[in-house]
Amino acid sequence: MGEDKHRRILAAWYSDAGPPAGLRLLEAVYRRSMATRRRLYRRGLLRSGHPGRPVIVIGNLTVGGTGKTPLAIWLVERLTDEGVAAAVVSRGYGGRGASRPRRVRAEDDPVEVGDEPALMARTTGAPVWVCADRLAAARAAVAGGADVVICDDGLQHYALARDLEVAVVDGARGFGNGHLLPAGPLREPVERLADVDVVVCNGGPRCPPGAVRMTLEGRTAVRLSDGRTRSLDEFASGPVHAVAAIGNPERFFHMLEAAGLTIIRHPLPDHGEMPAEFLRDDHPGPVLMTAKDAVKCRRRPGHAWEVPVRARLEDDGRRLMEKVMQVPGLGAEDSR
Repeated sequence: MGEDKHRRILAAWYSDAGPPAGLRLLEAVYRRSMATRRRLYRRGLLRSGHPGRPVIVIGNLTVGGTGKTPLAIWLVERLTDEGVAAAVVSRGYGGRGASRPRRVRAEDDPVEVGDEPALMARTTGAPVWVCADRLAAARAAVAGGADVVICDDGLQHYALARDLEVAVVDGARGFGNGHLLPAGPLREPVERLADVDVVVCNGGPRCPPGAVRMTLEGRTAVRLSDGRTRSLDEFASGPVHAVAAIGNPERFFHMLEAAGLTIIRHPLPDHGEMPAEFLRDDHPGPVLMTAKDAVKCRRRPGHAWEVPVRARLEDDGRRLMEKVMQVPGLGAEDSR
C-alpha cells in the first residue's frame, strides 16, 4: 500500500465523517464472516490447539500498533524475574513469512523474520519463534523449554487456544469511527473487550473503564554507529528529523516534542522500510527513529539515532501480574 493511500485510509477511519455506503456493505459481510468463524471455534466445529504450557495472548481490536510489543517485552522481563522461562511467538509480520517454526536469533535479518520479532529477540534475549501457524510456533517454543508462551498479536487467531487474553487499547486514538473493517479500523466489535481477561490502555484520554494504564517512556537516544547514548534534551538545540514506521507515528512525535525537541515529522506506514535518504552520509541534521525502525537499518551512519522506549504500567503492573500468575501452571508452586 502506498504511503499516501495509507494516510488517507487512516484519516478516514479516525475522522468524524461516516464511511460511505459501499464500505458499510462490505463491513456487514466482514462482520458476519468474523462472527461465524468465532462461533465455529466456540462450538468445536473448527478446532483450537494448545501447546501444553500456558499461553498468554497480547492483542488488540484495531488495525495497527497500540503498544503490544513493548508490553510483551515488559511481560517477558517480569516473568523472567519471577523465575519463569517465557518464550514469544509471532506471525512475523513485515518479514518474508515462515511456513514452519523458526527461532529468531539476535543477528537475524528483520527482512526475513519481521521487525518486531527481531527487536524482541535482541531486547529480551528470550526465545522468539515465528511462523504463519502460531500454534506450530507455540509447540516449538514449548519443545524448546518454555514454561509459558506469550503470543505477540493473535487475539483473533483462534486456532491457538489461550489461557489469558490481554487486549491493548490505544488511549489516544481509541476505536476511531467505531466501524469494522474495511469501513473502520476494528478487527472485532468493541464488545469483544468484555471477553478478555485484562484490558491495558496505552496513554491518552480514551481508556475503557477499569483498564490498566500504560505509558511508553523514552528518555535517551542511542547512536546507531557506535552505541553512544545521549539524553533526548541534548537534541533540543535545533530541529531533528523524526522518522516512525509504526502504527501510530504521532505517539512517537509527541514524545519527542514533550522532551523539548523541535522535530520535522516523517510518518511512514506501519512496518515500512526506512527511506535511503535518511541513511545517506550527507543527510542534513540528526535523524531520530523508533527501535522498531532501527532494527531494520543495515547502514548505521553517525547522524542516525534510535530512541528506545519502555512500557510503564500503573501500580508497577501489579494488577496485570496478579492475573498472569493466577494462570494454572504459572504459580510459584507450579513453575519448573
